Amino acid sequence: MSDFDFLYDHQEETTTRFVCFVGKALHRFDLAIMTTTRYYGKKLVIELQSGRSAVIGPDDLAEEGYLEYVFKLDEEQAQELNEFLSQIIGSIHFTDI
Repeated sequence: MSDFDFLYDHQEETTTRFVCFVGKALHRFDLAIMTTTRYYGKKLVIELQSGRSAVIGPDDLAEEGYLEYVFKLDEEQAQELNEFLSQIIGSIHFTDI
């Protein structure tokens, strides 16, 4: 193997939900939402059209301006995405303790 200094190299089975929807602002969201044992129960959300991604939990959804910044959305689009993600993002679980 090459001379890489790995911080970690881990494989696991994940669950991925693919969803596409159009909100009232007529913005199309093509999302892949990955559930994994990593990230303390947060979900990896990938916007497939732009390739932008973020690890998101309920605390991130509550942070003002977070979705606008991460996914480069206007306020109305971010509100629609927040409404959708609030339905599927669960609570944070600290499995490393």
